[in-house]
Amino acid sequence: MSFAVPTATSLSRVLARLLGLAWVVLAPLHAAAQALPHEVEAALARAKVPRDAVTMLVADADGARAPRLSWRSQAQVNPASVMKLVTTYAALDLLGPAFTWTTPVYVDGPVRGGVLEGNLYIRGQGDPKLVIERLWLLLRRVQALGIRSIQGDIVLDRSAFEVADTDPAAFDGEGLRPYNATPDALLVNFKSVVMTFLPDRATQTAQVSYEPALSGVSTQAAVPLSAGECNDWRTALGAEFGDPARIGFTGSYPAACGEKAWPVAYAQPRTYAARAIGGLWLEMGGRIQGVVREGRVPAELRPAFELASPPLAEVIRDINKYSNNVMAQQLFLTLGLQQKRRGSLEAARATLRQWWNDRIGTGEGQPVFDNGSGLSRDERITAAELAKMLQVAWRSPLMPELIASLPASGVDGTLRKRALRGGGAAHLKTGTLRDSAGVAGFVHAASGRRYVVIAIANHANAVAARPAFDALVEWAAQE
Repeated sequence: MSFAVPTATSLSRVLARLLGLAWVVLAPLHAAAQALPHEVEAALARAKVPRDAVTMLVADADGARAPRLSWRSQAQVNPASVMKLVTTYAALDLLGPAFTWTTPVYVDGPVRGGVLEGNLYIRGQGDPKLVIERLWLLLRRVQALGIRSIQGDIVLDRSAFEVADTDPAAFDGEGLRPYNATPDALLVNFKSVVMTFLPDRATQTAQVSYEPALSGVSTQAAVPLSAGECNDWRTALGAEFGDPARIGFTGSYPAACGEKAWPVAYAQPRTYAARAIGGLWLEMGGRIQGVVREGRVPAELRPAFELASPPLAEVIRDINKYSNNVMAQQLFLTLGLQQKRRGSLEAARATLRQWWNDRIGTGEGQPVFDNGSGLSRDERITAAELAKMLQVAWRSPLMPELIASLPASGVDGTLRKRALRGGGAAHLKTGTLRDSAGVAGFVHAASGRRYVVIAIANHANAVAARPAFDALVEWAAQE
């Protein structure tokens, strides 16, 4: 038997044929990975957002196949509130869905004839949901101890978190917006006041109620009614919020508005907890001879009782469905407190880095962590990194809790008005900053397949790219 020895020319022809065959096979995969759907391209063009300003990825939730679409998936981008996905899933994994925060209360002195002959101490430990209703329950339990009057002080211990006081307006100049509230070991009612306006045509005024009542703060009980449409009614009120001792108005309220509520962050956040607790204690019929002040719980005291928060699985629904920044930051700091015994940003960042390496791995790199909420110019992540985490979450026993926390398309949260048109469903976290916008989560296609979908834009027109994100989600759902 003889064998023909190939010449250089014949070898080159064989290689050319093999390369050609490889291109025929690989070209569709390359195109599928790099080309954006026509509807997405068109929406980006209308938004005047260039393709190189977005990152997009669509992949099987179980990670069994190569991504169906991958565009700039290795580019590190600012994810805005999409970063809350990382914080909330890490918390589920590290703390468990049943984890609760406790706020212990201490009594320093005997109780005689309804009078506490000493101080009452309240120690904050990071509860993200110590809203006014739950604060009422805490003070009601104090009264259940037989205390109607406090001879000493109410002392608030905020030492569990090591966070410096910052200007709420520093991020975007909107210091009175509740979304800019800063974290606090004793975070009461998001440091905000909710004003409710109720028109009374008989008196031609709108009655104004305030929740909570803040001790030492005078408030205006009514404002004049005005005619005309209910357009920019907040501006028409001429609100004056800058004085910590007074909330007032110089304008009027359009009668056509009907009943409206307006939440605002209190002008002096450092004193908010003391004013809210003092005001509510007096409103409940309690008395105090001393003051409400900050301080530390004496080491020898043991709690009279502890108020427990809702479980973590419930808390993350508020964080993700309504994109609550300060609750996400409370959770982020709690991870540092629980894992490193320090409620600081440095400890929280170290906790997240260690968790990411242990659970997600280092193959796709590691995100840049700042405060865990996405309300940051520094946080960064790639679509590939985020997709890998979401695929890990999909295969985890914690998957139901994470998905239940996400806004459902056309149903609730930040997706309430964004229903899918062509069938299927989606559970997605949204995010918006001045120059960053995105969505990420899970899409349940009409075919029954489950996808991880990520789309983030970093551009001056990023907010205008939302129709492109919607088009990508529709494309994934329709398969």
